[in-house]
Amino acid sequence: MQTTRKPLPFLLQLFDLLCMELSNWRWSWQVMVLTATVSPILSIIALGSFASRQDAESLNAIFAGSLVMSLMFGNLENVSSRFAYMRFSGALEYYATLPIRRSLLVIAVVLSFFVLSFPSLLVTIGFGAWFLHRPLMLHPLILLVIPLCVFPLAGIGAAIGAKCPTPEVGGGLTLLVTMLALFMGPVLLPASRLPEVVQGIGYLSPATYAASALKQTLLEPMRQRIVIDCIALTGFSLLTFWFVSRKLI
Repeated sequence: MQTTRKPLPFLLQLFDLLCMELSNWRWSWQVMVLTATVSPILSIIALGSFASRQDAESLNAIFAGSLVMSLMFGNLENVSSRFAYMRFSGALEYYATLPIRRSLLVIAVVLSFFVLSFPSLLVTIGFGAWFLHRPLMLHPLILLVIPLCVFPLAGIGAAIGAKCPTPEVGGGLTLLVTMLALFMGPVLLPASRLPEVVQGIGYLSPATYAASALKQTLLEPMRQRIVIDCIALTGFSLLTFWFVSRKLI
């Protein structure tokens, strides 16, 4: 008589999947860390070179926007590429045979890339503060804000990678989502420099709330807006993960 194996506890499933994902990058993590560091630093240099050192609003926007590019859009691209590879290599079919929650696979993939990008995040914060001459005002809430900046678009990246007809199409869709979310609100530019229409549309983008939350926990005094930002980022994360786990994977 064949016995049915009881699924592992929630956290143990997540830990096992995370270890499996991290092991995939044991020979290439150095290149990933280097790439994740160079991109936001070049963004800070390119945009910061044209901004006046007396324009604190623009400098803060460049600083926070570059971090959003690294945290949110960098992980979006990595998650999309990873799921596209798993789909065409048959790994998703293998995971479907395991007694695990589908949403945990997405979380494990996102966490693995977040762990690998954490060193570059620290370098980017230090370099940005030095190059843009911005004094850091670190708030303990930054420990919550940084993870919240990673997850909102990760589910979309998983959906694109899991359902795209070819990896090339997935890469193009990922770039399109990145461009729309990045320039749809006050991310790299302060809100005062954008048309009212763009500011209004920006409320539909999680990048807007991520940039605002990072500025308040790194560069500016804390305001009541931080509550709205955290709730919005949490809502975007839960919505995308629910949609992916229930409908797509």
